[in-house]
Amino acid sequence: MELHISLEGRRDLGGQLYRQLSEAIRSGRLPDGQQLPPSRLLASQLGLSRKTVSDVYDKLGYEQLLVGKVGVGSFVQTPQTKPQLRPGDALLASSARLARWEALAPPLAHGPRSELARYAFIGGRVTPALFPHDEWRRCVQTALRQERGERGNYAPVAGLLALRTAIAGHAAFTRGIVCTPEQIVVTNGAQQALSLLAHTLLEPGDVVVVEEPGYPMARQLFEAMGAHVVGVAVDEQGMVVAQIPDGTRLIYATPTHQFPLGMPMNTARRQTLLERAGQLGAIIIEDDYDSAFRYEGRPTDALQSMDRHGLVAHVGSFSKTMLPELRMGYVVMPAALVRAVQAVKHLTDWHAPTLMQLALARFIDDGHLLRHIRRCHDVYAGRRERLRHWFDGPLAPWFALVPATAGFHAAALVHDHVPLDVAQLLRIARRADVGLQSIAPFYHGAPNRKGLLLGFGAIDTLDIDAALGILLGILQDMQPLPA
Repeated sequence: MELHISLEGRRDLGGQLYRQLSEAIRSGRLPDGQQLPPSRLLASQLGLSRKTVSDVYDKLGYEQLLVGKVGVGSFVQTPQTKPQLRPGDALLASSARLARWEALAPPLAHGPRSELARYAFIGGRVTPALFPHDEWRRCVQTALRQERGERGNYAPVAGLLALRTAIAGHAAFTRGIVCTPEQIVVTNGAQQALSLLAHTLLEPGDVVVVEEPGYPMARQLFEAMGAHVVGVAVDEQGMVVAQIPDGTRLIYATPTHQFPLGMPMNTARRQTLLERAGQLGAIIIEDDYDSAFRYEGRPTDALQSMDRHGLVAHVGSFSKTMLPELRMGYVVMPAALVRAVQAVKHLTDWHAPTLMQLALARFIDDGHLLRHIRRCHDVYAGRRERLRHWFDGPLAPWFALVPATAGFHAAALVHDHVPLDVAQLLRIARRADVGLQSIAPFYHGAPNRKGLLLGFGAIDTLDIDAALGILLGILQDMQPLPA
């Protein structure tokens, strides 16, 4: 690849070369350690004498912007000061829009594992060691062989038929989903599924209902589309359907395992939600983010399985059952939405990577996914029991766990009569290497309850006892029990 240098005219060619290389190094366009072409080669490419190029390299070396290595070449040496971004000269017509995006606080953003506390109860994270890496590697290798004959071609917008067929069978078996492969669109994670549905269904000013508290990334996405987002309270049965206002166009809900509190929506409430959506002509987005892990009671099918009028778009994710970095999800749509959502998908990113689709299809068809879920289920069930032991026992004077039957996070609410400063508790716990998360950020308005979100997907079972023992000591210091 040639180094981009643009010389004009016939005068001061060495000066032009020096200024362009110096600016490229100081601005960071040429990164630290980048090897420059040999002086003879660059001189030939630019039509200069080799001496001119060598003199420029020597000057940059004197200024410590280049370092020469005998027998190897010349390498960029970036100055210690960081390059400054050049301010824009023009006032952009979209500057107000840019400012709104810049002011958007990214929700649920976690740093790398190295920055987490030793004992971290982080929602949505899994234990990578539980993943069957050998089986997945074999599926990827098979996919590479399958893909060999199709390289250079774009794939179907909705996703490869093999994967959509595998997903339809898996969803029917595990969640009671009633669909055909033609109703499925494969997405880059559940978040893209939400984005596709929002782009397809919403216009500025449309009313969208979300749970309060709820998933902040869904709320912010709908608001970014210009929708008027209304938070509807949840009770022990989930979303309070009676509060859904007239004129609602879209309803976002987590019926199986409410996020973040965790309670399931019972059958009667689900039926009421479907009836209300039918009255409004509203689409319900059912976010089924971690329902694969169920611990007690009779299995509950997805809300989509109760839908008789084409109102429910069921969003599923493999981030919680496999690994989040795979970025694989899907949406099962009512027939009326299929063509429109596919058109939006085509315009945004065309299709998900085919290699991952082929590998995932094989992973599902060979039974690896179900076996992996069963193994994780046993581990998560044990961790859940340790949480219940502590919050039903030593920690019960301060907290009460919200009853939940699925997933791998739980919410512990502070008793109304306990004047506990949760923010202070989190700070003290972090200094003791215990990472806790408040439920406050999941409220759009002022929280009406205080509590903790306890993700147990990424913390070892033995570490739960150690961490909650530390938490108990902190609580006894902060808020001693009455004698």
